[in-house]
Amino acid sequence: MSLLRKKPIYNLLADVEAGLSDGHDHKLNKVLGVRDLTFMGIAAVVGAGIFSTIGTAAFNGGPGIALLFIITAVTCGFSALCYAEFASRVPIAGSAYTYAYVSFGELVAWIIGWALILEYAIGNIVVAISWSGYFNNLLQGLGIHLPEWLLTDPLTASRSFEDAQAAIKAGSPLTEPMQSGLRAITDAPLIAGHHFIINLPAFFIVVLITMLAYIGIKESKKMTNFMVIFKVSVIILVIILGFFYVNTNNWHPFMPHGFTGVLAGVSAVFYAYIGFDAISTTAEECKNPQRDLPRGMIYSLIICTVLYVLIALVLTGMVHYSELKVNDPLAYVFEKLNLKWIGYIISISAVVATTSVLLVFQLGQPRIWMSMSRDGLLPKPFSRVHKKYHTPAFATVVTGFLVGIPTLFLPSNLMTDLTSIGTLFAFVIVCFGVLFLPKAQTANQQKFRLPYINGKYILPVIVLIFVLIFHQRFTDAFTNISNESYQEVLFIVFVAIAIFVSTLSFLRSYSLIPNLGALCCLYLMIEIPPISWMWFFIWMGAGLCIFFFYGRKNSKLHPSNARPVRVE
Repeated sequence: MSLLRKKPIYNLLADVEAGLSDGHDHKLNKVLGVRDLTFMGIAAVVGAGIFSTIGTAAFNGGPGIALLFIITAVTCGFSALCYAEFASRVPIAGSAYTYAYVSFGELVAWIIGWALILEYAIGNIVVAISWSGYFNNLLQGLGIHLPEWLLTDPLTASRSFEDAQAAIKAGSPLTEPMQSGLRAITDAPLIAGHHFIINLPAFFIVVLITMLAYIGIKESKKMTNFMVIFKVSVIILVIILGFFYVNTNNWHPFMPHGFTGVLAGVSAVFYAYIGFDAISTTAEECKNPQRDLPRGMIYSLIICTVLYVLIALVLTGMVHYSELKVNDPLAYVFEKLNLKWIGYIISISAVVATTSVLLVFQLGQPRIWMSMSRDGLLPKPFSRVHKKYHTPAFATVVTGFLVGIPTLFLPSNLMTDLTSIGTLFAFVIVCFGVLFLPKAQTANQQKFRLPYINGKYILPVIVLIFVLIFHQRFTDAFTNISNESYQEVLFIVFVAIAIFVSTLSFLRSYSLIPNLGALCCLYLMIEIPPISWMWFFIWMGAGLCIFFFYGRKNSKLHPSNARPVRVE
């Protein structure tokens, strides 16, 4: 079927040998070892998640989010092993997009590519908004105070203003976010009867980074390692100093809203791990990708998980979890304890950390556009390389607009949820895709092999235990399905998929790790709020329209465009 036509592995490997691999015009230098990959993974993961979204997760789940960090790390670990399997078999750039092309075919590859565009673009919106908050802290430390209406989005300001009005009527003290929203609405200029409120610093950093990406700025591995050492050093400093100010009473109750409340922070927590899969795009630059890629992924995940768990416990121990719903929770807790100099150091570190993450993803985003364009799925301008700067110029400019404009007006919480959906979806496809890879013809084609654990009996037992634990939720949701919320309907769908997958695993003795990874990611997806699902489906609908009206007939695999497939 034309919708499921696959990209032959042999042709991909031939492209690598000819220097025509996805996203490159020449072969890349193989200079990355295990240490470099580990540092790169930490560089991608330690960013806005640990400096910003961790506060939202703590607000929803209390100190119990430390457990959620561990659960999410295990889920990412399953996915990391599947990525490593693909990297061993298909050692070229393109990440999940190329992997899906090989295992599932063109339509699924398009969907994943479109989801990756969402992940990179929306993820950078959150990073830019987080950068804005910490940059403002730096300015305030220098005695520079920008108007509040230039530092936030209209929706956040409006909600904070309403909360402030309610608190004033109730005679309650105003929190810092309430005061900020009050000042923003009060001071904002009126244009056509509406308050003009934008997040200018967030837009500014996107424009600056896009300009750097346009002219070909690249981070060397030495600079990446330096940035990681700097960021991790500050985080360890925060953990050590914060430990002396922990009040263990703040850890009780550990899960104030139950496990449901903990899961409410899944988007924010999972967002903290987004980026580790970026290691897979460096396969062509690894000295030994079959050996080093899986190690780099796992090592970086372990290190980041330990840091996240300790930070979560320290933050929720220093102040009550209900106070942490702020854009800069690390700086906030120290400023509340009158340790503003620590908050200032954190702000410097956050600005550096988020800038590096922003640059990495802003460089990677055009590569996704370019890779899809070179396959014929997008117009040729997206793969056009600038004659002077040797960068995908058109794709870079489009990326700048796609990221920059929303940072002016949109809140970060919605963006975090959207990013998590796109990433989880990609992880699901990668995990299931491993099961459909053709067997390697020679031992040299697969130096890393995903550990095979027969899921014939284990997976059905795990699914059965899950159903027994959540039987009441499943029974209630199924009995009252016409009156249930979308989330309970998704829960029913998830249980059905889990039963179906476990049945196939029993019949065909599928490997346990890919199935567990896919099911864990699917479960995390059903906990994401409905508004984010709505926007995700709108994004996917727009993408499918482009595919069917343009990509399908212009694909390099279309019979009229396809080159001969090498057969061995």
